[in-house]
Amino acid sequence: MRTRLTDLLGIETPIICGGMMRVGTADLAAAVSNAGGLGIMTALTQKTPEGLKAEIEKCQALTDKPFGVNITVGVVATQVDYGALVEVIVNSGVKIVETAGRSPEPFMPFFKAAGIKVIHKCVTVRHSLAAERLGVDVVSIDGFECAGHPGEQDVGGLVLFPAAAQALKIPVVASGGIADGRGLAAALALGCDGVNMGTRFMATQEAPIHQGIKDKIVEMDENQTQIIFRSYRNTARVYKNSVAMKVAEIEAAGGGFDEVHEYVSGSNQERAWTTGDIDAGMVTAGMSGAFVDDVPTCKELIERIVGDAERIISQRLAGMVGQS
Repeated sequence: MRTRLTDLLGIETPIICGGMMRVGTADLAAAVSNAGGLGIMTALTQKTPEGLKAEIEKCQALTDKPFGVNITVGVVATQVDYGALVEVIVNSGVKIVETAGRSPEPFMPFFKAAGIKVIHKCVTVRHSLAAERLGVDVVSIDGFECAGHPGEQDVGGLVLFPAAAQALKIPVVASGGIADGRGLAAALALGCDGVNMGTRFMATQEAPIHQGIKDKIVEMDENQTQIIFRSYRNTARVYKNSVAMKVAEIEAAGGGFDEVHEYVSGSNQERAWTTGDIDAGMVTAGMSGAFVDDVPTCKELIERIVGDAERIISQRLAGMVGQS
């Protein structure tokens, strides 16, 4: 399946596994890339620049296909030496970077000098246009359905995806609410050049999280996520567990972030990911979990999605045209 995205990044299918904190490791990124998509490691998953360098080298040993590294600015409370992380990425030979959080402007000269293609994640058309002016190569636009931080505007993908595709000259990737071939076909029909999936790739055999969490994603329906942190202007979509409900309760009562911090701490999140106890901490998940019903390999998943999308486009939709 060929689009502007596949041509630009040198990948076989227009499917990206976006960078996910604690999940975006070399093993998952390499599995996605070997399957024809674009796997993305997450820089902040590694504790040090040296750890990131080693993880990139591991990924390079696992795949000879293109893969990317995510660098997200402004989402962790601890001090991060972003300059050191950028230096590692630039010197590693990686040719694709996914940026998120704050503007990638401070890093763009380094990425461009190294010939690195930049995918920037946005939640509004306005910010997408600003990123295009900075020289990013691709915008990944997050609809309100997405996991993580969908912004404060609450615009769903059915509106946001074509709005971004219409406004931008560079390729647009649809993100949020997509987990199967129907989502890929729909994104292409709306003018996008590919899709980004996070929650769906969490429920794959190569994802480095406990099987208990994967099983809970398989059991999800469209109502199994919760919006939190809205009162702090840092809206997040997470799995609706006891932690999420407690945070929502505290926010509704006017509580500050200091009152919820103990529930959403990184150590509690790590406990959930590693033990499979869905109520141990905050678990990021999107509404697309409603479309997850098994735990395949990344290769099986990508082949299925592309095959289903091709059948939808060439058979179902084509069969509706020109009928008397």
